[in-house]
Amino acid sequence: MTDPSSLPPAADWGQDILERLERLARHSEGGPGVTRRLATPEHRAVHGLLADWMAEAGMTVRQDAAANTCGRYEASEPGAPALMMGSHQDTVRQGGRYDGILGVVVPLACIKVLHDAGERLPFALEVVAFSDEEGLRFGTGLFGSAAVVGRPRIEDLERRDDAGVSLAQALRDFGLDPEALPSAARRPEELHGFVEVHIEQGPVLEAEGLPVGIVTDITHGANMTVTLTGVAGHAGTVPMTRRQDALAGAAEGIQAVEARCRASDRLVGTVGQIAVEPGASNVIPGACRFSVDLRSPDPALLKDAAADLEARLAEIAEARALGLDVERRYKLPGCPCSPWLMDQMEAAVVAEGIAPRRLFSGAGHDAMALREITDIAMLFVRCAGGISHNPAEAITAGDAGTAARVLLRFLRAFDPAGRAAAG
Repeated sequence: MTDPSSLPPAADWGQDILERLERLARHSEGGPGVTRRLATPEHRAVHGLLADWMAEAGMTVRQDAAANTCGRYEASEPGAPALMMGSHQDTVRQGGRYDGILGVVVPLACIKVLHDAGERLPFALEVVAFSDEEGLRFGTGLFGSAAVVGRPRIEDLERRDDAGVSLAQALRDFGLDPEALPSAARRPEELHGFVEVHIEQGPVLEAEGLPVGIVTDITHGANMTVTLTGVAGHAGTVPMTRRQDALAGAAEGIQAVEARCRASDRLVGTVGQIAVEPGASNVIPGACRFSVDLRSPDPALLKDAAADLEARLAEIAEARALGLDVERRYKLPGCPCSPWLMDQMEAAVVAEGIAPRRLFSGAGHDAMALREITDIAMLFVRCAGGISHNPAEAITAGDAGTAARVLLRFLRAFDPAGRAAAG
């Protein structure tokens, strides 16, 4: 068991972690909160900071063809397989300081301790800051991690951002070759597993007075864009009974999303984006587009809910004489975390004197993609009020330091043979 005296005090260590996160948060497109998108000046600045910190921790650093920032801390025997850690550097629009990027800074803090002590492990340690988990700029969620598992989004390279710039051009402007995307792929035999540290984004740990928890499963998700098309007209001259109001139809459709998802405590649905055309106060909306995000731990329930909603939207469109288009943007396959890694993470939590708590993640994570080539584990960190994807997102220095202490215990005690023993 790791000697507790060899671990930095949680509060002091956590304060350094929070200061680093604050430095990263300054690289944002503007407030409130943090907005950082793929292949932007803000992304470049964060890559530079992370690369410097990786080098300070004795790691070799590279940026792969998918714009992921990758660092490797070599094993006692060079060339050994690695335990990969990490999360994403990008954010939602006006997001918080900790979602994603905490899972990059905490592992780097642990590796810095190993490096300063001249300590090498029997396996290599790798940290990846994935370029684009949220998909804010191009609607390409899990872009960076998909490339790492050998599923590069070649078909998405012609997607365009709000300024009309294609993803392929954005990568070229970032100094990368989009045709080289397949080169970002890693092989299963190169990895012992993948571990992601992440804020909980929910209220369970706070309610139970616990700083960290062990994740058991990651949610299934589906995302679609709904477009209703009517007829624009003068707000004062078209009778109510003769209107083909796209926004009124969308409002009814949004209520249908809420009603369907309230019917089950294992299903949630969110409409987070809506656009109206032509968007004038004295013109009947001729078109309305809105997003639908559905999530559930039960894939059958998710599939049924999506089908029910599409059927209900078709009824609304027919009743209101509206055109309807439903674009299925992406589907996130949920997955379980690996029991043998959960057990080793739980042992580290207990060794830190914390009651172990296992809980489900209702959010999507890069770990979902990594599950395609290796076993995964996640460590949740308590966040204030369960608030995330919001400028009010907050964690304490003590909790950040505790997460680092747990992770370092896990790394020092990690036994890759646990996978074979688990069958």
